[in-house]
Amino acid sequence: MKYFNSDFLQFYKDLAANNNRDWFLANKKRYETSVKKPFELFVQEVIKQVAKDDKRVNIAPSDAIFRINRDIRFSKDKTPYKLYSSAAISVNGRKSEADPGIYFEFGPEKIGLAGGIYQPEKEVLEKIRTSIAQNPKALMKAVADKEFKKTWGEIQGEKNKIIPAEWREAAAECPYLYNKQFYYWVELDSKKIEGDKLVELVMKHYEASKPVKKFLEAAVK
Repeated sequence: MKYFNSDFLQFYKDLAANNNRDWFLANKKRYETSVKKPFELFVQEVIKQVAKDDKRVNIAPSDAIFRINRDIRFSKDKTPYKLYSSAAISVNGRKSEADPGIYFEFGPEKIGLAGGIYQPEKEVLEKIRTSIAQNPKALMKAVADKEFKKTWGEIQGEKNKIIPAEWREAAAECPYLYNKQFYYWVELDSKKIEGDKLVELVMKHYEASKPVKKFLEAAVK
């Protein structure tokens, strides 16, 4: 099913050239018709598909979708609006910090897809590292999964230069013990947004993430 017409991307292209409140308010009806409503319908369908696999996911699109407004309080860039639509499908939607669901953002420059745990709190990071140290081969096996490797490549994220001495032997088998973040990210051609296989595309990436997703889920329980 096709969810987006050509004005979805065109709206964001026009917004990039007119990123101010007056222009946005003058084009708010266009935004709601071409961007907001179709994106909500798309997110609803992805939630439905993910929930078939993970019964814990019982959220509404409003729980998953991020606001178009940018947080400019601490940014040098004071433009008020994001140039893409984005959502996170997981147990707690966009508020999940320790549930490795599926994230996606659609804009003129790219489709961005991600999963994993982006910024784990200290306690969550400790749990993940402890699980890796106890069975370093388990995460390496998950990352080496054929579909994960083909679709996502590898786990990304910032790393510590030093970890506790008792973990260094395990880190020789699984260097991801040094990670402070455990996420995976890919970028695809934005032209696919207007295609009729977009749900399938997102779900293909979700399915491919499952070996690593399951490891992280078990680690943070």
